[in-house]
Amino acid sequence: MTEPEKSRPVAEPGKSRPVTTPAVPALSSAPAAAEAPLLEVAGVSKSFHVAGRRRLRALDGVDLRLERGETLGLVGESGCGKSTLARVLLLLERPDQGRVRFEGTDPFALRGKELLTWRRRVQMVFQDPFGSLNARLRAEDIIAEPWRTHRDLVPVKERGKRVAELLEMVGLRASDARRYPQEFSGGQRQRLGIARALALGPDVIVCDEPVSALDLSVQAQVLNLLTDLQARLGVSYVFISHDLSVVRHVADRVSVMYLGRIVETGPTEQVFDRPRHPYTAALMSAAPVLDVTPGARRERILLKGEVPSPLDPPSGCRFRTRCWRAQDVCAQEPPPLEPSGEEPLHAAACHFPLQEPVTVS
Repeated sequence: MTEPEKSRPVAEPGKSRPVTTPAVPALSSAPAAAEAPLLEVAGVSKSFHVAGRRRLRALDGVDLRLERGETLGLVGESGCGKSTLARVLLLLERPDQGRVRFEGTDPFALRGKELLTWRRRVQMVFQDPFGSLNARLRAEDIIAEPWRTHRDLVPVKERGKRVAELLEMVGLRASDARRYPQEFSGGQRQRLGIARALALGPDVIVCDEPVSALDLSVQAQVLNLLTDLQARLGVSYVFISHDLSVVRHVADRVSVMYLGRIVETGPTEQVFDRPRHPYTAALMSAAPVLDVTPGARRERILLKGEVPSPLDPPSGCRFRTRCWRAQDVCAQEPPPLEPSGEEPLHAAACHFPLQEPVTVS
């Protein structure tokens, strides 16, 4: 039986409690090219063989940017390519086309020690806070396991101290080091997973539905922890989630995916409040609204038809078969992802982008 969720309070930026220094030093790296984003994906496509000679095009010309210290939310329906994109960012899948750049460098071109060093810089927090942890290892061994591969990062004699620092950093106790995963609650296990991700001092953490398996009250605690860690350590997040309210709470920018493509991207408030792409508008209309002011709630946009198969996607715009604004050009030409309003950072892949919040019958 697991214990109820218990955690040490994490100091918020600006409070009187002193901020703990990071448990592991930031990695040294070569100076980045001027104005280069921390992480950039350009024109990335990825296909997989399925039954027979058919190919499933999981990613199709995806563009993405991640700046240092920001959170990029990635949303979309199941099967839209979010997890495949995450695997590309972690170098677990090589794209068929396009390029990935990390501070201007192609990580897929790295070999040997350079590749091993790079892998420290991008880590992952998984959806399942129990299945992602080895039930046979104690918490101290789970956190220290990455150091067995990256032996030069933390001396053996200092690992116990570093484990204690990481546990306290994520709101657990140093004495929890001797406990097994099954002795923790769900939220505590996810904190343990976050501590493991921080063990190598990453620049980027890919969070794949990190709170979807947790109770609502525990979700808030874990989200606040991630926000606090970002303020203290400067780490960047790629935050994948189906929960729009969670994404709005944590993300600085949002990218919306549909059938392997980014259909809209921009600052979080703009994408949520003034969506340009019809698919984004439909998603946002389904999100709960806490504002009870008359007129604050949008009417629900109900899309017609089923999501097309990625084995046989529509020509041109992939959303056109469900879009109430589609015209002939939508079947002939894929719309480019480009700014469609006064905000240059807010872009939509639509031939007829929305200018005002709309509803359809």
